[in-house]
Amino acid sequence: MRKTILFAGTLMMLMAPCRADDNAQPIYYREHGAVGDGVADDLEAVIRAHAAANKAGRPVRADAGATYRIGGANKTAQIQTDTDWGDATFIIDDTSVENRSSHVFRIASHLPSTKVTSVATLKKGQAKLDLTLDYPALVIATDNATKRYIRYGLNQNSGAAQTDVFIVGKDGAVDPATPVIWDFNAITAMTAYPIDPATLTVKGGRFTTIANQEEAKYNYYSRGISVMRSNVLLDGLRHTVTGEGDHGAPYGGFIVVTMCANVTVRNCVLTGHKTYSTIGSAGKPVTMGTYDLSVNKAVNVTFKDCKQADNIHDTRRWGILGSNYSKNLTYDTVAFSRFDAHMGVANATIRNSVLGHQGINIIGCGTFLLEGSKVCGGSLVNLREDYGSTWEGEIIIRNCEYVPRNGKPSDATLISGANSGQHDFGYPCHMPRKITIDGLTIDDRAPPNGYAGPKLFAAFNRAHTSEDYQEKYPYQITQEVAIKRLTTTSGKPHVISSNPFLFRNVKITEP
Repeated sequence: MRKTILFAGTLMMLMAPCRADDNAQPIYYREHGAVGDGVADDLEAVIRAHAAANKAGRPVRADAGATYRIGGANKTAQIQTDTDWGDATFIIDDTSVENRSSHVFRIASHLPSTKVTSVATLKKGQAKLDLTLDYPALVIATDNATKRYIRYGLNQNSGAAQTDVFIVGKDGAVDPATPVIWDFNAITAMTAYPIDPATLTVKGGRFTTIANQEEAKYNYYSRGISVMRSNVLLDGLRHTVTGEGDHGAPYGGFIVVTMCANVTVRNCVLTGHKTYSTIGSAGKPVTMGTYDLSVNKAVNVTFKDCKQADNIHDTRRWGILGSNYSKNLTYDTVAFSRFDAHMGVANATIRNSVLGHQGINIIGCGTFLLEGSKVCGGSLVNLREDYGSTWEGEIIIRNCEYVPRNGKPSDATLISGANSGQHDFGYPCHMPRKITIDGLTIDDRAPPNGYAGPKLFAAFNRAHTSEDYQEKYPYQITQEVAIKRLTTTSGKPHVISSNPFLFRNVKITEP
């Protein structure tokens, strides 16, 4: 049966609803030819089973105890109905693939996206668009003529097109929790991705990736699960990696959340990948970022009750998460090697969690809340130097523990970063306007020689030590730090910075 849907003025013909009926009989992979012995390549059968389920609106269930081997064909199984992988194992062989960017699974909406042409400009903080939709939607807008995130350092580049993501209602009203953060004097492209009203659940499964053996270059592999539908729960999945040798290409993420909203990854076990080195764009050696989790152009994404299969303090392995162009990212009760926002996050929360050797690395805007957590990185919060160490907003730290470098001899710095004021990042750069500390224990029992106490700020710009220093692109310094209940194992009091001149006007309040 077919039905007609009018979406944003476009007449589309769709098959009947693809969401699984709660009472429908599940479709099993074996019914479509899957062998499940760990030897036969079952990718084609898996694809056929999901295609049949999507058409009939039935759930999919893996066969109990099966081991499905997934070869390197350039094909993807589309998931549009609830799926239960149970205790089944999936072996994903990346040693010979036709397309390293071809995901094995894509969780997708059956609702169509639409190009928006009725909106010519946008203003930062704009509350409503001249737009009428049949569904609330995630809107992605770009302006190719304006470059942001002009990266500095070993991976320097010429920037990326200005991009923003936000949720709008059917009447075009912008969700105030996902505000427009840039002015768009011209819009190159705008697309509305409908937000499905019901939650799609994918649960279970034990996944093992046999790592690629490519030359160590920036040829990213994405051979896992792509989430491109809003309102999704990934629950109880486990991913491990085997076969990593002395060289290999990096991974863009086993779970990649992109162009969607309201996604929760819960009760999952992920793996940090081995780090390899190559020559960066500046012509010098650089370690390559490689990820098991990636969030790009997505909002309201939560990782809940998750952990790593390997040691979060193992410096031979890269941080587990990378993110770009996102809003409202949350870690809630996780144990991961790091939290990272590359090309900006608007609002982020880490609560009841443990962060390993790469700690917390952010740039962006809004409120960053760190609560009830333990951080074991080089600093408590690092503002990424390669993107200007910018956070336009506020940082709040409550009831946390900071263990510099997991107890190895180390200085202790609460807010680190650097900005010389000489590089154009494509936006004005800000330190957090206000930093609030309400309950922080610093385990500084292994300080270096000459340790004077934990620093509130790194030096940020060692050359800026007098009024004579001229910034070509002025860097806005923090206005206020409010401190309550800050204690140190060493008993030493905090100091403001090794470059106190730069922070001479910061107001510090303590009870």
